[in-house]
Amino acid sequence: MNNASTQRRVGLAILAWTITCLIFFPIFWMILTGFKTEAQAVASPTLFFTPTLESYVEVQGRADYFKFAWNSVYVSVGSTLLALLIGIPAAYSMAFLPTKRTKGTLLWMLSTKMLPPVGVLVPIYLIFRDLGLLDTRTGLTFVYTLMNLPIVVWMLYTFFKDLPKDILEASRMDGASTLQEVLLLLIPLTLPGIASTGLLSVILSWNEAFWSLNLTSSSAAPLTAYIASFSSPEGLFWAKLSAASTMAIAPILIFGWLTQKQMVRGLTFGAVK
Repeated sequence: MNNASTQRRVGLAILAWTITCLIFFPIFWMILTGFKTEAQAVASPTLFFTPTLESYVEVQGRADYFKFAWNSVYVSVGSTLLALLIGIPAAYSMAFLPTKRTKGTLLWMLSTKMLPPVGVLVPIYLIFRDLGLLDTRTGLTFVYTLMNLPIVVWMLYTFFKDLPKDILEASRMDGASTLQEVLLLLIPLTLPGIASTGLLSVILSWNEAFWSLNLTSSSAAPLTAYIASFSSPEGLFWAKLSAASTMAIAPILIFGWLTQKQMVRGLTFGAVK
């Protein structure tokens, strides 16, 4: 029995490492290509070559990386804070003050994620044009907030539903207001879940490309637009494109690596009573 259990664990470990390597290999190859010359990048694939920073120097010389990076930080963090500011009260009301339409509302919110973004591009573009929000960080922040709000509300609703209602009822008997319940009880008790929701929202906003390419041009363009700028009518410059992509994903990869424990802890919040 022990031998069979050991073999099962070893088999699962091998399977997990195999899947991990398959997922990570494209990222590894992109990073590797960024240290090649254009000639080496289009030549036969090889792991052995003389690395060079030529592509990174040319990429930075062509566009100000830090400007695009700041735009990404601004809209990712800003949209996440705004989504949480709206999502926490919404999830609170649905979790603790439900009506017969609550489940239908939640399903409707989730269904909006199934709509292709291109389906609403024209009306949003015209609205932004008339309001002067095209190529602005404020406009992009609003769009990213709306994009992530259904997921934020759903996740927070799940975390809040796992919280024993007796705690809130006891606070109400002690005379606590709704605002005090949220600030002094709900948020501290579900902080891991709120943190994981915020981290996921930041990652989704950072990686969003469709809206950034269609609603920005230069002033508010984030790193996703920075990567796309290295595609030209003359063709794809693989080494430069890989270098730009590496510089774009490096901050969020490091961020994800540093916060993985908080992410896992938050996503499993309430799973074990």
